[in-house]
Amino acid sequence: MVIADENNPSLIRPTNLQGGPEMGSKKFGVEIRNNRRALSVINQNLVGAPSYPCVVNKRACLETQVISDKNLPNPVHRPITRKFAAQLASIQTCPEETKKTNPSADNFSVWEDCPITDVEEHKPATEQPEPMFLEQTQTDAVFSEKDQMEEVEMEDIFEEPIMDIDSCDAKNPLAVVDYVQDLYAYYRRMENSSCVSPSYMEQQFDINEKMRAILIDWLIEVHHKFELREETLFLTVNLIDRFLSQQAMVRKKLQLVGLVAMLLACKFEEVSVPVVDDLVFISDKAYTRKEVLEMEKLMLNILQFNMSVPTPYVFMKRFLKAAQSDRKLEHLSFFLIELCLVEHEMLKFPPSFLAAAAIYTAQCTLYGFKQWSKTCEWYTSYSEDQLIECSRLIVSFHQKAATGKLTGVHRKYCTSKFGYAAKCEPAAHVLVETQT
Repeated sequence: MVIADENNPSLIRPTNLQGGPEMGSKKFGVEIRNNRRALSVINQNLVGAPSYPCVVNKRACLETQVISDKNLPNPVHRPITRKFAAQLASIQTCPEETKKTNPSADNFSVWEDCPITDVEEHKPATEQPEPMFLEQTQTDAVFSEKDQMEEVEMEDIFEEPIMDIDSCDAKNPLAVVDYVQDLYAYYRRMENSSCVSPSYMEQQFDINEKMRAILIDWLIEVHHKFELREETLFLTVNLIDRFLSQQAMVRKKLQLVGLVAMLLACKFEEVSVPVVDDLVFISDKAYTRKEVLEMEKLMLNILQFNMSVPTPYVFMKRFLKAAQSDRKLEHLSFFLIELCLVEHEMLKFPPSFLAAAAIYTAQCTLYGFKQWSKTCEWYTSYSEDQLIECSRLIVSFHQKAATGKLTGVHRKYCTSKFGYAAKCEPAAHVLVETQT
């Protein structure tokens, strides 16, 4: 090692740190040894002194927080959804955040990116910093109300929102967004007028429920062959039930009633209406043109020309929009509700209820579990518990759709036009869960 001469800075002399040359009354090496002792004292002071306030052991802080929270009163419990609970459990706890740590948790994970705030950076190193758990204990009384408020806010955030299904059609004049709510409120009030008693067949002396089922199943095939609109089929079935509930009919005229009901529905819904001769031909000329026109006159008089009634189709379109359906769900929903048209016992359900149950069952069939969102419940006004009984019946119809003699609906929805909806496996889990 070399040093410079005091008298001549340009002259550099070698020296020994232990002995070294004398400088004045002191040896240079001795001065170095004194400096070394001073540094060792400083190091000892640094080792024994408390850590610098900016350097905080995060794991220790979190552990002391867990210990201190055991003695604190539990926060007010509020009901939360399972979805919110799962998302809330995934959020790691931070010492400075107001969320309390669950002391009963078995596995406690540390959030390594948790910020450490409120530390005085220029605090002297000899001063002992205040323990983190003491600081939090003093501020718990201040933050308790804030904790509860934030918990409520988190519940509101993770709660399933109700969507506005009409906002996307605000610029579509055909969607009549301005008064669509009033329109469906009117349908709800008027749907009871379109319903008939499920026991009306008891008034008939020559026909029964099985004959009605055969007629509806045949009309579904005729409707599909003529490529008519979907609403035409639902109105046809409605006209048949309303007419037979007020007029006794012999069985040899029952097919004529079905043909005339379809003719009236076509005149009300279709742009291109089948002519009478087509209906005579489709019945294998079992009836004449004159008989068709006479039955048309009788039916209109019995029904008092009331053709504008809300059918399940009206509610199907609205509820499918609330369910944010795709083509697959739409085809399956219509397949299930057309199965209901054939069954006489489904007349006990209002059209809106039947439509909601069909969509609910279709969702259970596609997704493999019960699916009914808050948006669907809001726009249908039916809860999942209300629909489960009707859904169980629909699933039973689906299971036997391909068997027996009445398979017109199943054959119709086994085509590519309807996405092979009839080939979906029935939602058997609905039956199992309902029975248990």
